[in-house]
Amino acid sequence: MAAHCESGSITSLLNHSGMKITEPMVFGISSGIFFGYFHKMKSFAFPTFIVRNKPGQIRKNLSKRTGVKFYTRDFRNQEAGQGALDMLISKGIPTATQVDMFYLDYVPSWERVHINVHFLVAFGKEGDVYKVSDSYFPNPVDLPVASMNKGRFAQGSMSPKGFLFYPEYVPQSFDQEKAIRRGIKKACFNMLSIPIPFLGIKGIRLFAKRIIEWPAMARDTEHLSHEVMKINILLEDQGTGGAGFRFMYATFLQQASDIIHKPELKDLAKELMAIGDGWREFSLFAAKIGKNRDLGDEKFKQLSDLLYQRAEKEEDFFKRLSKTIN
Repeated sequence: MAAHCESGSITSLLNHSGMKITEPMVFGISSGIFFGYFHKMKSFAFPTFIVRNKPGQIRKNLSKRTGVKFYTRDFRNQEAGQGALDMLISKGIPTATQVDMFYLDYVPSWERVHINVHFLVAFGKEGDVYKVSDSYFPNPVDLPVASMNKGRFAQGSMSPKGFLFYPEYVPQSFDQEKAIRRGIKKACFNMLSIPIPFLGIKGIRLFAKRIIEWPAMARDTEHLSHEVMKINILLEDQGTGGAGFRFMYATFLQQASDIIHKPELKDLAKELMAIGDGWREFSLFAAKIGKNRDLGDEKFKQLSDLLYQRAEKEEDFFKRLSKTIN
């Protein structure tokens, strides 16, 4: 099991290939921690936010910083996609593939949602059933070929197109200290200096400013309640490890401290855990008012205030992290 499907799948494949690396280290080296707020965009029917870099970036950044080479491929048609996956499995190569989580039969029906960027590892096949390792399940599971194909070739935003990957070259060693430093520096840049007004700390402040407009944008109370409760889901339930990946990144800093001989990182990790607690306070408050339909203006003002507090804390944190690593 793992905290997140993409970092978890990558970690599993690398461990299988002989590289001893933890999921927090994969996440930290790849600068996974992030924030973005999208208020009015064609891709989203209602404002939303992200708390990690975009899907695929963990794999790409890790490759740049460790020397791991991943074989990647997507497909125009289902037949070719299934054939390629089956061939790799027949060669004994566990392979990660991207799917829409809605079509995974082993997921309880009440937990299935259309998410086109879920990653799992297929490692075997018996007849018309794949053997699958999913980061969110403690044991291997079975998935019928038909369901796998539906998931791999689902339509919609960020369609998987049968995408698959596996590590085709894993170095015996890599410069861990250099990789860690590069990963932290890029994360600090993304949070503090990226010149886009809805990303990083600026994105958190924009979220704080614009969330008070949500009631006017919703169709009705039920719609507004649904969107507000989604805050908790995005921060806590969708494979973040809790508090929008803040707890996982704190674990990365703890592990990195000894490797790069920076004991200050352990103190910063403790601070980030406290910041994560603040994010959890925000998400639980959103869940509570959404569930109770207690959605008056004063509640959105409280949500806004909590977000401004997160922005202040994270700006201070990443400034000191940047100073420490430099």
